[in-house]
Amino acid sequence: MDTQFLVSLSIILATFGLYIGIAVFNTAKQTSDFYVASRGVPPIFNGMAIGADWMSAASFIGLAGTIMLLGYDGLAYIMGWTGGYLLLTFLLAPQLRKYGRYTVPEFIGDRYNSHTARVIAAISTIIISFTYSIGQLSGSGVVIGRLFEIDAKLGTMIGVVLIATYAAFGGMKGITWTQVAQYIILIIAYLIPVIFMSLQLTNSALPWLSYGELVGKMGELDRELGISEYFAPFTNGTKWQFLALMFTLMAGTAGLPHVIVRFYTVSTMKAARWSGAWALLFIGLLYLSAPAYAAFSRFILMTKVAGSKITELPAWTKSWVDTGKLQVADGNGDGVLQWSELIISNDIVVMATPEIANLGVFVIGLVAAGAMAAALSTAGGLMIAISSAFAHDIYYRVMKPNATEKTRLNVARISIVVATVLAGLVALNPPGAITQIVAWAFALASGTFFPALILGVWWKRSNSQGVIAGLLVGLAVTLGYIFAAKYGGFTILGIIDTGAGVFGATAAILANVIVSLATPAPSQKIQEEVLDLRYPEQMTYKNGEVWMNDDATKA
Repeated sequence: MDTQFLVSLSIILATFGLYIGIAVFNTAKQTSDFYVASRGVPPIFNGMAIGADWMSAASFIGLAGTIMLLGYDGLAYIMGWTGGYLLLTFLLAPQLRKYGRYTVPEFIGDRYNSHTARVIAAISTIIISFTYSIGQLSGSGVVIGRLFEIDAKLGTMIGVVLIATYAAFGGMKGITWTQVAQYIILIIAYLIPVIFMSLQLTNSALPWLSYGELVGKMGELDRELGISEYFAPFTNGTKWQFLALMFTLMAGTAGLPHVIVRFYTVSTMKAARWSGAWALLFIGLLYLSAPAYAAFSRFILMTKVAGSKITELPAWTKSWVDTGKLQVADGNGDGVLQWSELIISNDIVVMATPEIANLGVFVIGLVAAGAMAAALSTAGGLMIAISSAFAHDIYYRVMKPNATEKTRLNVARISIVVATVLAGLVALNPPGAITQIVAWAFALASGTFFPALILGVWWKRSNSQGVIAGLLVGLAVTLGYIFAAKYGGFTILGIIDTGAGVFGATAAILANVIVSLATPAPSQKIQEEVLDLRYPEQMTYKNGEVWMNDDATKA
């Protein structure tokens, strides 16, 4: 056994021990612990937990690789995924926190006073979170597969056992503190290699400022090889696809149930806003580094690997060829590997980078631990969202309103285990690349929850018939477009499956508005509750007037 394997394994096992220890120490004793961590998480730590929840295996493993392969067109992912946080922090998070529920379907059910809407929202939560978790589990399979040099499928099953164990144990309380630890590990693991590569290639310890010069050099290399330039815009898709993808990721971010729930774990509206601000800072650290990562890796591959003799390739190429994620073939038989003969899966760029840049065993192990942290933290949050949609919104609020705390916690734990195992089985043979699967989850969220929540918070006339029509139409249009574009080759303006959210959201907003206006308005009480959401916590809106909460004076 080589030292590389032992070092990686010991770092990963140490971090696993830490996560499970935190989860056991913070075991959920009551349902408010399990769903919202008793609303006692300080904003800066909640920001870190949001960051870990957010930076999934797709961000950590897939994003730099996607940018490396798509160049300029990959930037839609960065702008969409960070821009969505601004929408969420200003338009939804504080208002939803003031309404004070446990889950997104619960807000929709109570705001629109409809069990039907609640059940549709709960089923949508399960569909979206399930799709998203397939991406996470196949990501953990890539990492574990590379570490043990086994098939990625077996790696996926190991990930399933881990997540089911600690998510079922600690619930939201355990997961929040586990995610804080996971964020710290994943950000250190992401930044160290990119800073070292920057020192190696540009003699600067600030990759964010120094990678520009390499992008210029790559332009020259691209011209020599006669391939389209790395930073030429819209070479991989139309400009409409770029905008549609960006909108889908932004609106999807603002409507993802497992992310919104994180804002319920703080004590006040102000803390919800600050959580969003901190989260944006913590997420920006990774997202601003991804383009530098992509540029450095591509430069090293173009200059050090392409152009070498097939028989003299660096040692790291063999272990990646074994996982099936890297292919090197001497197409023209000249014994030299050309750039065009190197086929690299975008899911391995970050994982392979420390080896490509020769950064030593410790860093390679750290990156593997960081990638595991990213996949596990998001999968944990997703499993809580699935279990709360079933155990809280369907089982408790609709089927058995008089169930005891103990029964509800047991149902929640069992549903986590079942969901993890099912997602793991689908992830054994995933329907697309990690970033693509994740983009579908965002498309579904932007077609269902984004319109329902925006109209629910900001338009008091929206009623239960409207939201039911909106959710169903949005879900149908988004799913229909994804299938038509992926399997039927049907596109509008060149927008492919990952940009489907644009059509879903438009259809859902139109359906919600038209049906709401054609049916009776919601009750006066509900309309006042909606107006009340716009005022700070110290104030309450009733009977057309705004009152201060601390004394009975009008504001």
